[in-house]
Amino acid sequence: MKANKLTGIVAALALTTSLVACSSSDEALSGELLIWDTGILGKDVSDDPYADKAFLNQMGVEFEAANPGVTVTVIQQGGDISTNAAQFQAAAIAGTGPDIRVQYAGGPTTSFAEFFEDLEPLIPAETLDAMAGQYVNREGFSSTGRLLGMTYGAGNLFVVFQNADVLKEAGIDPSVKPATWEALMANAKQVTDKTDKNGFYTGNLEGYPGAWFISNMVGGELGQTAFTDMYSGKISVDDPAMLKAYQAYADWGASTVNNPDAAQVTAGGQGFVAGKAGYYLVGSWENNGMTDAFGADGPVSSFFIPTLTGAKYSKIGSGGPEIALSITKASKNKALAAEFLKFIARPEHQDRFVEIYQTQGSNHKDGDSSMIKNPRLKEQFEQLAQSTDGVTFAFDSVMPQATIDLFYRVNSGVFSGAIKPADAVAQLKASYEQEIAK
Repeated sequence: MKANKLTGIVAALALTTSLVACSSSDEALSGELLIWDTGILGKDVSDDPYADKAFLNQMGVEFEAANPGVTVTVIQQGGDISTNAAQFQAAAIAGTGPDIRVQYAGGPTTSFAEFFEDLEPLIPAETLDAMAGQYVNREGFSSTGRLLGMTYGAGNLFVVFQNADVLKEAGIDPSVKPATWEALMANAKQVTDKTDKNGFYTGNLEGYPGAWFISNMVGGELGQTAFTDMYSGKISVDDPAMLKAYQAYADWGASTVNNPDAAQVTAGGQGFVAGKAGYYLVGSWENNGMTDAFGADGPVSSFFIPTLTGAKYSKIGSGGPEIALSITKASKNKALAAEFLKFIARPEHQDRFVEIYQTQGSNHKDGDSSMIKNPRLKEQFEQLAQSTDGVTFAFDSVMPQATIDLFYRVNSGVFSGAIKPADAVAQLKASYEQEIAK
């Protein structure tokens, strides 16, 4: 089992051309598999993937052990989302690249429809049907669209972490969760006014917090299918709900509740972990970091991002399926790639994924809920059961990749005041229309 860092497309293409392909069906479980992971299911390992808790590498080791004659190479791409996408597209156009690519579910998968195989002829229906959420990787988000990726894991949820010690210092009862965004902002201002700390710690240089905010607020206005309906044309990208959400987002950026350098610092919770803020808006992928920093019984807890006052769907969460594994058209070993996907889909393997990372649950019908150990993940799943309006599948999980890239940029601009909300919405609509027309 080999694990490498992808430092550039040239190195990647050189590796790809060295693959040994199977030549007949009776050799289906021999040969080499090349997997590109965008930092989602694994990580760089120096030696022992079990010591490093590198899940995808563990699966490669065990697949090799179960199938002598098979070699699995996992490459962690490195770089940001846009760079990873460009590297894969360049390789795919050249007819090379990996056998399997691991990327974000939804738009980041469906945007590459021309480069991915339909999984339904390759993987048994009982395997796919046992895991919820496969619809998010169907071409065009249509029930009859080609299945371009296997959804893996229950997905992440967008949340607000709160520090009870800071809130108490400001005279706020942390057991009373704000019912609306406006109530949360009022609490944040109280923290700013009555303590030497910030209401929020925010790093919005790349616009990522805007992605979580906009997805939740628009979902509150339009429901959990808001963005898949936008993609299909049922709802316009410049729907009034988008402008309303972006105005609230601009107001957040212009307020005094954030750390003063919020628009200039990269996404991350450094200030919150340092105890310098009452709230931190992010996602469940921070569960482990919060537990490590504050302890399982410490002052930090989480709750779903509250919606705007008067939202029709106020009992809604946002986030949804995150991970997709796709088989590329460039693969010369599609049968072997399909066997690997069937292998990793086993419920006991997904249970191990949950156990290792503690950021999301299993999406397998036979998943073991006892694998959820992190107290933050437990409380999020309890809240999920109370989210009677469902979970909004995020804008940047649905739209074409170019529109997603623009989304982050305009988010950053709106928060800093460089772009007006109406201009941001207009740009996103134009990008969507251009990409859909291709």
